[in-house]
Formats: sequence, structure tokens, C-alpha cells
Amino acid sequence: MTLTSTDFHFPGQRSVYHGKVRDVYAIGNDLLVMVATDRISAFDVVLPKGIPGKGQVLNQIAAKFLDATADLVPNWKLATPDPMVTVGRRCKGFPIEMIIRGYLTGSAWREYKNGCRLLCGVPLPDGMRENERFPEPIITPTTKAAEGHDENISRDEIIAQRLVDERDYAVVEQYTRALFARGTEIAASKGLILVDTKYEFGLCDGQVTLMDEIHTPDSSRYFYAEGYAERFAAGEPQRQLSKEFVRQWLIDHGFMGQPGQQVPEMTDAYCQSVADRYIELYEHITGEAFQPAPDADLASRIERAVGAWLASR
Repeated sequence: MTLTSTDFHFPGQRSVYHGKVRDVYAIGNDLLVMVATDRISAFDVVLPKGIPGKGQVLNQIAAKFLDATADLVPNWKLATPDPMVTVGRRCKGFPIEMIIRGYLTGSAWREYKNGCRLLCGVPLPDGMRENERFPEPIITPTTKAAEGHDENISRDEIIAQRLVDERDYAVVEQYTRALFARGTEIAASKGLILVDTKYEFGLCDGQVTLMDEIHTPDSSRYFYAEGYAERFAAGEPQRQLSKEFVRQWLIDHGFMGQPGQQVPEMTDAYCQSVADRYIELYEHITGEAFQPAPDADLASRIERAVGAWLASR
């Protein structure tokens, strides 16, 4: 069973925002209930079928990493009353996403091989190869579009357009690098390479605060450390754990989110294969066996758990 849409009515609920993957319920003036659904998106398009267990995987990985980085960066999380739900403080989000890349791959590689040598204001050297490590991680922000595609943007453009105050942006950059360094260390301890990822920040009581998910397969790309050097030297694709394999499957079937393109058929077998990859990443990055939560009636289970947590405050 999958949860691909929600229509909750929690005590004190004031509004709801349905994102590509998460549904966010505002409770009173200061709380958010974020439900990680089983929806999956690629190229900024929500695909037509859900992935079993995906919401639980995303929510539990994000919760673990929020806890594991709380000493570095203040974050929004207060509790996880259900395996698919995080409750946290309501922040005023910045309209950008902070993408940090340790390796030249994915969309950055696609742009690079087409001649791009200036990515979000960051100069890129000639002669790099796909999946090559940067001398130092680079930050390549994007806008956070309410609809349609996010767009690349530079630090100078962010400040000039007053999307983020210059002083706050300096803190956001500092936090981005600190989080990526911690995530890299944790991944390395599990035999993985954290290749690139994204973070979202906002202001909570005037303080720059980390929001949303971190270091999940939806927001991050991981390579297996074992065999990386050999595969890179031979020019072979890397073994990876990320959503990139979904994007590549779509590309291979003629879909990149462009007008007129049709999403290929997602069979039950294909959806289960995607679920297996998400679970594989969960178990690698956490070092724990994945324990699926009861899924007979996901919506009722979530409503009871969130209601009980709110009543206990």
C-alpha cells in the first residue's frame, strides 16, 4: 500500500501545502506537521505512481541526520510521532535551495559536457571528467520555484535580488559546508561517498535554521566507495545509491519533463525495484535493518499518532 495523497484535519490546523513529495500542515502559529508521502518526482514532475515504503525511508533518514547534525546547525525538528511524519518549528523559508557538490556528475556534468564552465557563478576548470572529484566542494544554489523548474542562481544574484540578506547568506553558506562535511564523514564510515546534496534554510525567531529533509536519496547522491577509483579510471559508471537511477530510466525512455513528453509506464515490478533501492540506501547509510511500519491504513495510523502527539504538548 502506498500513500500518495493526504487530506488530514489535525487539531489546530490552519492550512496545508501539498508539495511534490511532502504535505505540510500548519498547526497554530508555530508548528508544522510534515508528512513524507510515497510520491516520487523527477525533473520537477510528480510521477503517476507511488513507491512502497518511500515516505518512511525518507522521513527516518532525514530525522537521523537532523539529530546527527544538531550540534552544528539549529534545525526545525521537534519530534517524529509516526515513521512518515516529522513535527517541527515553523520557519520563514528562504526561496532558494543550497546545492553543494563534491563531484562533477548529474545535471552539473550534463551542463559541463555541453560547454558550461561557469556554474552558478562558480568557475569550472577545463579537462574534467564525469564523476571526478572537485578540489573543494562547490555550492551551486537554485531558486525554489512554487511551480515548474528550479533555476540556477549565483550568490551575487541571490543577494542583489534580496532573496536572502547578505549576512544571513554568509551563515547559510557556512552551515551548508559544515553539514556536507559531517554527512561526508558519516557516509565514509558506512562505505559510501556523499557526492552532492541540497539543503533548505529559513529564519526561526530571527535565527538561520535548517529545514526540511537532509541526506536522503531524494535530496542527495551517494556512490559506493569501494571500486570508485577503479571505475573512474576506466571511465565506467559508478555504483550509486540515489534517485539518479530513476532520472536515467526516464531519460532512456524519452522523458526529461519537457512539454509534450509522456512519462513511461511504471509497472508494479518497476515501482518495487525503486523501493528496493531506497531501502538499500537506508540500510547502508544508517547501518540498521529497515523495519516497515504497518501499512493497512496509513492515513488513519498517521492521524492517530499526530493527534496523540499534539494532545500531549
